[in-house]
Amino acid sequence: MTSFTCSASDLHALLGSSGNSTAAADYICNGFNAVANKFIDTTYAIDNTYLLFSAYLVFAMQLGFAMLCAGSVRAKNTMNIMLTNVLDAATGGIFFYIFGFAFAFGTPSNGFIGKHFFGLSDFPSQSFDYGYFLYQWAFAIAAAGITSGSIAERTQFVSYLIYSSFLTGLVYPIVAHWFWSADGWGSPARSDNLLFGSGVIDFAGCGVVHLVGAVAGFWGALIEGPRIGRFDHEGRPVSLRGHSGTLVVMGTFLLWFGWYGFNPGSFLNILKTYGESGNYYGQWSAIGRTAVTTTLAGCTAALTTLFGKRMQTGHWNVTDVCNGLLGGFAAITAGCSVVDPWAAIICGFVAAWVLIGCNILAEKFYYDDPLEAAQLHGGCGTWGIIFTALFAKKQYVNEVYGGSTNRPYGLFLGGGGRLLAAHLVQIVAIVAWVSVTMGTMFYVLHKLNLLRISAEEEMAGLDLTSHGGMAYEYHDEVQEHSKKRAIQV
Repeated sequence: MTSFTCSASDLHALLGSSGNSTAAADYICNGFNAVANKFIDTTYAIDNTYLLFSAYLVFAMQLGFAMLCAGSVRAKNTMNIMLTNVLDAATGGIFFYIFGFAFAFGTPSNGFIGKHFFGLSDFPSQSFDYGYFLYQWAFAIAAAGITSGSIAERTQFVSYLIYSSFLTGLVYPIVAHWFWSADGWGSPARSDNLLFGSGVIDFAGCGVVHLVGAVAGFWGALIEGPRIGRFDHEGRPVSLRGHSGTLVVMGTFLLWFGWYGFNPGSFLNILKTYGESGNYYGQWSAIGRTAVTTTLAGCTAALTTLFGKRMQTGHWNVTDVCNGLLGGFAAITAGCSVVDPWAAIICGFVAAWVLIGCNILAEKFYYDDPLEAAQLHGGCGTWGIIFTALFAKKQYVNEVYGGSTNRPYGLFLGGGGRLLAAHLVQIVAIVAWVSVTMGTMFYVLHKLNLLRISAEEEMAGLDLTSHGGMAYEYHDEVQEHSKKRAIQV
């Protein structure tokens, strides 16, 4: 951080040659430097407090994921899906601490993988403080949470532990390094050799988080196959509805709340001016704009899904609307900081139709994802990457990313096709990397009979067969009470 310092020798020359000028210069400069250092310390404190608060918001999304997942599965699998969400956070915490953060942000390094800060060695440093680790860990476990939804209701519990460790410890961190580290080959923060002169603008992780989690979940669900009863003997889809719309709505609102840490928090600091100090416009304004674009994309997607599904099914379905809302949030994640609010509305509108279309394709190809996670985070996340390359505004790109004033920006706003080319490369790279790593891992687990539970266990429910009882114990109490009354009669 740059600062202005007072030089006693320079000040002494200005004060003249009197006997007290040296003492006066020393006194004035010591006081000035003390105040200047206090302002520097305050800036660090404000920025780190902002980042920690954002990390807490992103972590709160885990509760949102848990509630959304619990409401979207059948009651007999509630305890299982909630436990997997808890363990995504716990397992991810250990493996991201030991390996993941170093692989993602261990600079200086090569363009493929980081190689410093294993086990948070040399923390804090001029580059990173503990709040930054916490924030990035919350992102890593968010990717793992996406995957857990895709393979819900038919997966062996040990598989969750294996995939979560692998995803948060290796697969996700390497992608984060590619596009978020200053050394990554696709990062917009590189000092030179930017991909297509631009790097990838994936501000809060359409690709790094959403697409990574979606592709991993896609391979897990595809290799496992659909749940029993999801398609009838003629191949027609059968709805296996979740057991609680209340939990779905609660989880959606918690995710909405957490997204204000996910997107605006990705600025990492707030006390930064754009231009001369004292101007009302600065990074705090960009953070507010990012919160607005996030909100508008989600709201537009929710309303579009509401009427789109009404035309398709004839019903006003709350679960569909919640998924549409989240699809809009997922889509705006990459470009939230560099687009205008009006563009966010376009993003949300298209995201809703992308989700509806992906769900139609999923049923056509007998693909079963209880949370629509691959369709939502993969389909809408991919659209968000492309959307950013089309609508990124030159002014915002220069403010947020700095460096050259000739950075490529949105194709539809006159910025040329270089940013779009970089983003298409990102999509291909992520799909290929995650497919090779996570697809192989799920296939090996399948061959070792460690992936899918037996048909008997699936019919009975994972809560009963793997976790010692149902999540809603009052059902058993009612049944037992009925048996006792029958015996008495």
